[in-house]
This record gives sequence, structure tokens and C-alpha cells, in this order.
Amino acid sequence: GPNLNLLGKRQPEIYGRDTLDDVAAQCAALGQELGLDTLLRQSNWEGQIVDWIHEAREHAAGIIINPAALTHTSVAVLDALNTFEGPVIEVHISQVHKREAFRHHSYVSHRADAVMAGFGIHGYSLALRHMAALLG
Repeated sequence: GPNLNLLGKRQPEIYGRDTLDDVAAQCAALGQELGLDTLLRQSNWEGQIVDWIHEAREHAAGIIINPAALTHTSVAVLDALNTFEGPVIEVHISQVHKREAFRHHSYVSHRADAVMAGFGIHGYSLALRHMAALLG
């Protein structure tokens, strides 16, 4: 989602000091251990994210998504996720329910099979482990 390219630089008191490259390396290593191929993508553009979700319909067994601010605003991301037949896990680095009230609503949660929030970047590892269990 938007602004995740700034991990480690943007509001480290909320999002920590780990970078998106750290997240990618962590996910690739754990994915290999779990027998899952992983592909990490990040965009600040809603339409690009929607296009990637559409591509996933043909090439992915599951989606782990941190839609960031689009969580609270994007019916388009929700509609795209609703076209995906595999499991979807929503991840948020911060504990969104301890933050501003507008962050308490998630369109994506209407489709998500699980939601991780407040675990820092460790939430991605938890999501990958849960995805492996869902996919059997």
C-alpha cells in the first residue's frame, strides 16, 4: 500500500525502523522454509494495486496485503479482492485500533480471512505461517 516504501524512515515510533527490504527478505526466507513462493509488491497507486490483485487471480494461491491508508478508503481494492478466490490476509504494522478513529474501519476486512494488526513487521511472518496453514 501507499507509503510503505518509506518504512524505516516514516514515523519510526509507529512503524519501526525496519525497511521494506527487511520485510521482503524476511518473507522470502520464511516462504522458502514453508515451501511457498513469495512475491512482494508495493505501490503508492491504487490502480496499480487493483491490477496486481487481478493478476493474482491467475498466478497466486493466496494474497497477503497491507493496503495501508487504502484500507480505510478503497472500495476498488475491496472489489478487486472479492474477485480473488483464494485466501486473503490483511496485515497492518501498527495497532490501528489504538490510532485515529478513521483508521478503525477497514473495507478490506470485509473480504479478509484473517487480519493481523500491531505486530510490527512480524505480522507478515505470522500471516505467511497462517497462509501456509490455509493452503494446506
